[in-house]
Amino acid sequence: MSNEIPPSVTETVRAEPGKYLTFALDTEEYGLAILKVQEIIGIMKVTRVPKAPGYVRGVINLRGKVIPVVDLRLKFGMESKPDTERTCIIVGQIHRAGSRVTMGIIVDDVSEVLNITSEQLEAPPSFGASVDTEFILGMGKVGQKVVMLLDIDRVLSGAETDAVAKTVEQQAA
Repeated sequence: MSNEIPPSVTETVRAEPGKYLTFALDTEEYGLAILKVQEIIGIMKVTRVPKAPGYVRGVINLRGKVIPVVDLRLKFGMESKPDTERTCIIVGQIHRAGSRVTMGIIVDDVSEVLNITSEQLEAPPSFGASVDTEFILGMGKVGQKVVMLLDIDRVLSGAETDAVAKTVEQQAA
């Protein structure tokens, strides 16, 4: 098994072989490159921020630092669901306009860390111009399941990330 991506797919698959933290939203599996993950914490009290975008749950105080928290279900247009004991916040660094923003994303359940090889990578399906899939790096085929590998930097577009960062600045002021 080679860790090199075959030339036939390098133009369509942006995911790199390696370790991915997998998590669930509803019945779907998603993955983030493990190097983008700072930590995983259990769900905690989130302070709502007035006039924040609907998918922004609010902010949390993580060891003295105020960070925004995005409900990934709402961001992806899924139905809201009450938090459970399995609900987690994945904390990571989002690159935005040459700077880094620490942000949390709320997911239903963290699954496992998978080592995905180049042979398991496939390009994201094309849904046409009306569906934005820029935030999907590729698809990981692991056994009988398919894991959507996300580019956390693109999950939130520049304007949305700016809105979230502004929310934190207002809360911290």
